[in-house]
Amino acid sequence: TKKNQALDIAGILDHLKIDKADLVTHDIGNMVGYALVAQYRDRITRWVVIDAPLPGIGDWDNIIRLPLLWHFNFRGPDMERLVAGRERIYLDRFWNELSGDPKKIDEATRAHYAALYARPHAMHDAFEQFAAFSQDATDNKEFLAKGGKVAMPVLAVGAEKSFGAAQADDLRFVASNVTAGIVPGSGHWIMEENPDATVKLILDFLAK
Repeated sequence: TKKNQALDIAGILDHLKIDKADLVTHDIGNMVGYALVAQYRDRITRWVVIDAPLPGIGDWDNIIRLPLLWHFNFRGPDMERLVAGRERIYLDRFWNELSGDPKKIDEATRAHYAALYARPHAMHDAFEQFAAFSQDATDNKEFLAKGGKVAMPVLAVGAEKSFGAAQADDLRFVASNVTAGIVPGSGHWIMEENPDATVKLILDFLAK
């Protein structure tokens, strides 16, 4: 679960003797990020959260029914067998359909990640992230009910051709100090599609 992954990150911070840190997350990293900031509110000083929803929060019940996000419910041993040996085909669909311009995700990038996901157990672990969404939703609702909204400054960045302004709307359910940002001309893959604008948004926010 994302709750357990957050505990792992806290353990790494402890090992490195880092008491407080800024946090930048994207995609499923957002989900782990919320579990971290909700459990360690005094350790995360600023949080940049980029272009993905939080399980159980805001419009989640409708988001998981969007045809474009069918992969949220695509998991299990049969699905792993379907994808085995076809990782590149499966991943190309993500890059092509979730981007603003598929050509922005070049061949070298596609080949690199396809090779990583073709390694033993890698695709299983990826599917397990989605399989945990139901428990993640329960955990997130519990974090919010017990602790209320987090207070640290939050920059909620949506890609113009993906979550857009809805990213900030979503984060306002769990955070009281939210600034909205948009990566122009980009789909979900912000660092491949518009890295300059993404980096500027992040650095300007963290420098405040």
